[in-house]
Amino acid sequence: MERKDFETWLDNISVTFLSLTDLQKNETLDHLISLSGAVQLRHLSNNLETLLKRDFLKLLPLELSFYLLKWLDPQTLLTCCLVSKQWNKVISACTEVWQTACKNLGWQIDDSDQDALHWKKVYLKAILRMKQLEDHEAFETSSLIGHSARVYALYYKDGLLCTGSDDLSAKLWDVSTGQCVYGIQTHTCAAVKFDEQKLVTGSFDNTVACWEWSSGARTQHFRGHTGAVFSVDYNDELDILVSGSADFTVKVWALSAGTCLNTLTGHTEWVTKVVLQKCKVKSLLHSPGDDILLSADKYEIKIWPIGREINCKCLKTLSVSEDRSICLQPRLHFDGKYIVCSSALGLYQWDFASYDILRVIKTPEIANLALLGFGDVFALLFDNRYLYIMDLRTESLISRWPLPEYRKSKRGSSFLAGEASWLNGLDGHNDTGLVFATSMPDHSIHLVLWKEHG
Repeated sequence: MERKDFETWLDNISVTFLSLTDLQKNETLDHLISLSGAVQLRHLSNNLETLLKRDFLKLLPLELSFYLLKWLDPQTLLTCCLVSKQWNKVISACTEVWQTACKNLGWQIDDSDQDALHWKKVYLKAILRMKQLEDHEAFETSSLIGHSARVYALYYKDGLLCTGSDDLSAKLWDVSTGQCVYGIQTHTCAAVKFDEQKLVTGSFDNTVACWEWSSGARTQHFRGHTGAVFSVDYNDELDILVSGSADFTVKVWALSAGTCLNTLTGHTEWVTKVVLQKCKVKSLLHSPGDDILLSADKYEIKIWPIGREINCKCLKTLSVSEDRSICLQPRLHFDGKYIVCSSALGLYQWDFASYDILRVIKTPEIANLALLGFGDVFALLFDNRYLYIMDLRTESLISRWPLPEYRKSKRGSSFLAGEASWLNGLDGHNDTGLVFATSMPDHSIHLVLWKEHG
């Protein structure tokens, strides 16, 4: 048949074929296939594969591909990346997908970084770290040895750990190397806090002292308490030092002059914790930027204004039981917005603007968990046997790490949390350094550290 005649015949056949029902079309195709030879069947097979197996990621606009990919879980997406180079390229370029996956794992997200390949790598790093936490393989341990008597006081800041001991010394350690940076002679230390130039110590001799690291000299001595000083805090900008004591009082001192500005009364138990912090929320009693003092004993947390020392009155007293039947754990978290403390009933979180209890996180499966650190995403807790990480979004324990027989302290001064930024969400860089430190019966310091990424 001539080409022109064939084209005319094909057009007529096509018009007729299109007018048929689906069943008639199928019968027609079956008949044509039965009449076809090997060459025609091979041609049909090759063209059917192209028609039926369409690569939608390759054919769809990128925006539509990204929309579809958002409905898949990350593990499926990683499997899809193995289909072809094109699929891997498209899936890896979907920034929102990988950012969401990281957020769901408790990772901090910098929305300004829109490099999709970066976020896929972050997710792979995140999934590895979370797997290590679930398998109890995220940490490692170390020890600091140097004191010759009981270590009562610990304080951590920027990679440095200060220890105060019954051997009448305080030492400053570089946690990353385990080396002692400074060692000075002091009194018996029940509490310590330091910065680059100085060390402030609270003592069992009822006094507070300020020491110079470089020379070891005592530059100030604060006398006035009639009981051991269990907690200290200070603010250079305000030139204020505060101390909590076994004499049931809190004293406010002029840091540079060493004079007592005020003695705050109202506690009926040892004051085991004092915290200075700027307020970050507005209420009827305070405004953002106001300086606040928190003091805690066995049953109560008291809130005081700082800057109005004359006739200073307690703004509010918080407790978990009106009949004082439930004790508070000695550790306290206050960031200017929330107050968090643990008790036998669980973790209590107060809103600092209203003083209302926002939530109580109960831990019925494990009694008497003590608070070490509290953030937006995670909380660090411990008991006599284990260190725990809680996901605050689900209020479930996601990891634990065994602890040795450490020295127990009712005042909470002989153990502490290390780096805290990861509690607001991991970011691939803040899961390094010290996690937890505690003094041991052999006078050493037991350290729990983040293990490097595999």
